[in-house]
Amino acid sequence: MARMRKPSTRGASRRRPAGARAAPSRSTRDDALERNIYSRLAGKLGQEIVAGVYPAGSLLPNAAEMCARFSVSRTALREAYSMLSAKGLIVARPKIGTRVKPKADWNVLDPEVLAWHLQAAPTEHFVRELFALRQMVEPEAAALAAASPSPTTVERIADAYGRMERFKNGAGDLIGADLDFHTGILEATDNRFLAALAGLIHTALEITFRLSWKGAEHIQDDRLHQHKAIFEAIRDRAPDRARARMAELLRDSIDDVREYLRQRDRAAAVS
Repeated sequence: MARMRKPSTRGASRRRPAGARAAPSRSTRDDALERNIYSRLAGKLGQEIVAGVYPAGSLLPNAAEMCARFSVSRTALREAYSMLSAKGLIVARPKIGTRVKPKADWNVLDPEVLAWHLQAAPTEHFVRELFALRQMVEPEAAALAAASPSPTTVERIADAYGRMERFKNGAGDLIGADLDFHTGILEATDNRFLAALAGLIHTALEITFRLSWKGAEHIQDDRLHQHKAIFEAIRDRAPDRARARMAELLRDSIDDVREYLRQRDRAAAVS
């Protein structure tokens, strides 16, 4: 009588249950780790450049010095430089070195470049330039949004304002609510270029909110009422009123930021 063969169990322990994901390969993990190193190095150097540690026009230290300072390989340094070059901060010249480019060449609307300015203690000049952009764009955007707002537009802006009112003392995501309010207006213009600009200036808006609210702890009642007036003008289809109320909000908000910066500088001088 033939003997029955037992089913082989070879490799059974290696079978994955249905639907289980394979663990990332070593090469995938290593690639992610390397990208993180490049990104962190680019961030550190980017902050130093925007803070003026390496002024525009100056040469960065040679590669050997930089690698020793940050304990990284030349490959990591080269990749970090590539990221900074793509943002317009530096340029490499054979036999000369890597030079910081003029500020006019920097991609200042890049979210990381804007974030580096925030981390490097922004100056009043930097904030003034940000508000100049907002003052040129947002009042007209508010007027366009008020010309013929859809029910969806009104509902979105009303929801954002409602959350601002609810979170005004820091009980929730106040900055997120204000971002939704302003980007909702830009996107409600039915203008693809202004809608695209909403994404570009997202970080710029966040920076100004954090500064004008002293760390987003709270928003002044006057500023909250100004947001309400903008919403009501859009809801009521009153473009001129929407334009005027937005311009008023921006004028007062930059004064808030200036006051915060003066207090910060006075505190730093005393310490």
